[in-house]
Amino acid sequence: MGTIRLTMAQALVRALGQQKTVIDGETLPLFAGVWAIFGHGNVAGLGEALHGARDTLQTFRAHNEQAMAHAAIAFAKASRRRRMMAVTSSIGPGATNMVTAAAVAHVNRLPVLLLPGDVFASRRPDPVLQQIEDFGDGTVSANDCFRPVSRYFDRLTRPEQLIPAFERAMTVLTDPAECGPVTLALCQDVQTEAFDYPESLFAERVWSPRRPRPDEAELAEAVALIRAAKRPYVVAGGGVLYSEAETQLAAFCAAHGVPAGETQAGKSALPHGHPLNLGAIGVTGTGAANALAQEADLVLAVGTRLQDFTTGSRSLFSNPDCRIVGLNLQAFDAAKHKAQPLVCDARAGLAELTRALSGYRAPAGWTAQAQAARTDWLTTAARYTAPGNQPLPSDAQVVGAVQRWSEPSDVVLCAAGGLPGELHKLWQAGAAGGYHMEYGFSCMGYEIAGGLGVKMADPAREVVVMVGDGSYLMMNSEIATSVMLGLKLTIVVLDNRGFGCINRLQNATGGAPFNNLLADSRHETLPAIDFAAHAASLGAIARKVGNLAELDAALAESRSHKRTSVVVIDTDPALSTDAGGHWWEVAVPEVSERAQVVDARERYEDALRKRL
Repeated sequence: MGTIRLTMAQALVRALGQQKTVIDGETLPLFAGVWAIFGHGNVAGLGEALHGARDTLQTFRAHNEQAMAHAAIAFAKASRRRRMMAVTSSIGPGATNMVTAAAVAHVNRLPVLLLPGDVFASRRPDPVLQQIEDFGDGTVSANDCFRPVSRYFDRLTRPEQLIPAFERAMTVLTDPAECGPVTLALCQDVQTEAFDYPESLFAERVWSPRRPRPDEAELAEAVALIRAAKRPYVVAGGGVLYSEAETQLAAFCAAHGVPAGETQAGKSALPHGHPLNLGAIGVTGTGAANALAQEADLVLAVGTRLQDFTTGSRSLFSNPDCRIVGLNLQAFDAAKHKAQPLVCDARAGLAELTRALSGYRAPAGWTAQAQAARTDWLTTAARYTAPGNQPLPSDAQVVGAVQRWSEPSDVVLCAAGGLPGELHKLWQAGAAGGYHMEYGFSCMGYEIAGGLGVKMADPAREVVVMVGDGSYLMMNSEIATSVMLGLKLTIVVLDNRGFGCINRLQNATGGAPFNNLLADSRHETLPAIDFAAHAASLGAIARKVGNLAELDAALAESRSHKRTSVVVIDTDPALSTDAGGHWWEVAVPEVSERAQVVDARERYEDALRKRL
């Protein structure tokens, strides 16, 4: 076997460029590029290597390390985990800035390759600039922060360690069950050290999605449970989209008359117009989806983690006879809530369930009840999204305006605050992948950077980012990156002058308005933030509108714009969609001087008693 003498960084970059995937018959690079902010920990080694490969492996510069990792994660999600990106930072704060993004990828089971610079393996210059020193452990560096939020972590202290580390990294990144962030911490001196690498490391490799079929015994048990059900129900999670199983899901529901609710990650897995799509489920769910979920005696949970927002803190599936079948690639998720596990790929599993259930249909009354509930909810939702006469519009009314302007191919994106709840209940996704919500980690600041990643994954689709003023202020730098890269976004900023969602939660738990809205925070002068002027200073076409009619006009103009457009509108922080929804467990103080807190505690304890 021949060898090629390269630095470790050069070998890594060359190997990255040889990883491929096939999508719709076209062979494409698995890694669509590398996001990089250089510093002393990676500029001389990895920076030189990336420059040498710039014609075959693109490097993108961002303005914040967390943001560029968010963009890479959103790219992978929009690509349904079929393609991904790498992200590199320097040692120290550049690296730790990416830890939050690593957690986003970890929770959401999304692939991203993190390549932070690290200390000198030789330790000759210790302590090097930005090095974290542990008084009792000489092997610790800042990159140890990545360990709990990485599916695989390795620190390369010799150049030849790249060979097994890269193999393991690729296995994790492309495994549908283990998928998540991989961190290869690259000691900065080792990046520059040469080794005679085997040519096999640089051989082209095509990665195809693995689609495990269900175990025969598990399949038989699941089929028996479903056939015995009188009120079966499907919960569609993000795994449906990752598996590209939306066609199989729609066919399953139609063939067997089974209604379905969608999680935040699973929304758009079923066409909005599907007669058995009851919409959002859980804490931010529709009245239709939650009403049927409470009566269900069998829940087929497809590709979902069944986290507390989906299950109403384990109180939503309240029929005492309810059984759960967990169809999931990851056994850890498939067995949650004492479920009967069905460990398999969503597409393969749904197809086999449909065949095995031939001739089975849910009772006609149950199917009809679901369809009637869907019709009622659509009527209710339309009232919340319609324009009103109040001085400031609600978030729901802004959602309605964006919905009326949008086209079926558009992608709406959001992450945190009150907007995810309004969008989950009210948004009508036009096509699979048209709803992109980061609500696994609910990370403020993901929105604009995430929109950039979605646009990179599918430039033909209009990407609409809806973001509150709080998230905008946390991370807006990638507006400039979108302009620099010629990747147009439409960003709608809803300014309620604070953290309106948490203010409402604070009030609901008996707390006094405190430290959430700007007016309730310690201040000498309330800031008058001109978001439109700020966005324009970053290169966007920006406009502040005074009402919903002006918003309609601004959105209509924005579609023809060639670069990122930002539209700002003031909203009422107190208004939210009170129809639908479900209880969510938020602990209330057991003792308080506030009567409101005492009352809230009584309601909390009553809810706990009712929970199964």
